Amino acid sequence: MRTEQVQKIKVVVREYEADKDLAGAEAVERSCEVSQNGAVSIFTDLLGDPACRVRHSPAFLMLVAETVGPKKEIVGLIRGCVKTITCGKRSPRPTATAAAAVPIYTKAAYIVGLRVSPFHRRKGVALQLVEQMEEWFRSSGAEYAYMATDKDNEASLRLFTGRCGYAKFRTPSLLVQPVFAGHRLPLGRAVTLVRLSPANAEILYRRRFSTVEFFPRDIDAVLRNPLSLGTFLALPAGSGWTNIHSFLADPPGSWAVLSVWDSQSLFRFEVRGVSLLRRGLAWTTRVVDRAVPWLRIPSFPNIFRPFGGYFLYGLGGEGPSTATLMRVLCRHAHNMARAGGCGIVATEVTACEAFMPGIPYWQRLSIDEDLWCIKRLAEDYSDGAVGDWTRSAPGNSIFVDPREV
Repeated sequence: MRTEQVQKIKVVVREYEADKDLAGAEAVERSCEVSQNGAVSIFTDLLGDPACRVRHSPAFLMLVAETVGPKKEIVGLIRGCVKTITCGKRSPRPTATAAAAVPIYTKAAYIVGLRVSPFHRRKGVALQLVEQMEEWFRSSGAEYAYMATDKDNEASLRLFTGRCGYAKFRTPSLLVQPVFAGHRLPLGRAVTLVRLSPANAEILYRRRFSTVEFFPRDIDAVLRNPLSLGTFLALPAGSGWTNIHSFLADPPGSWAVLSVWDSQSLFRFEVRGVSLLRRGLAWTTRVVDRAVPWLRIPSFPNIFRPFGGYFLYGLGGEGPSTATLMRVLCRHAHNMARAGGCGIVATEVTACEAFMPGIPYWQRLSIDEDLWCIKRLAEDYSDGAVGDWTRSAPGNSIFVDPREV
């Protein structure tokens, strides 16, 4: 615990205690999402668990900043987690025969959900929260810390890149598709979908994706988590699927894979500040879609009341038809989300992925560049073959852990 003078207020930064801090933490969350000047804003309901966005990670911590005095008040909070991920790969020796590249792992920490009450900003509260969280990161053995923010969030960038020493690192695209109210999306007959068991999915991911940046070493824990709703492999019809081992030994010319994560059970969203006219137009699209579903008219979901979504992770594939196969997988995920009562389906990938054209999304709901920033915490280099990961060039792919969404 640490008490410091923060310009006009004193705060104590300490670990979150659910039994006495829940109401205060939820109040901070609400105050940070109130729209300004009547603008449209997104409200997040964490369903009574402010730590839900990190709770499924191997190690996590939530801190709160509380004012000192007779009327204690929680004015800020931060969440963080630590895990082992891939930061690079070691190529096989030139003399090796059919040897695959080997992943280089590092222990990394992730910051998510930094919040400070609007009435207590610009008083050093956020800086104290970040610095104390980084102390826990270091004590947990983390070599790097990273975070994600909107590239236009100037306050966040000033704090992390200006005062905390983080550097801009990667810019994946966050793609969001609405779930249509009245109709399922057709899958067609030219593609065979195979649902993989968690064990077979783990084999596939470790063999094909373990050298991708941010790949979690405990991928088995991700796949076996009850929130992971399945891993699906798309193959051209007639490929003759038998088992995962024969597939890896002799894959077809094109294939694609993705996994589905149930974010709806962790938190919900609600859009506020939208005019009655736009609400009416959105309602009309849903009515028409339900009335004549065979026309497959895209309808706008009811995002003006609490709604949830599914997150697609572990996307990948190979071959000239990988985008077509990925499109079928995304349609299957959309139909799963519709059956589950979701409002959206989302994923995050790099823009240079070959399967990117196969991911359906609405531009207005998506973010072209979700800015990831990184900082080196350790002085020594355990990842010797990589050197300083913060200075490495971006790869063609990135693995987004659904536990951190």
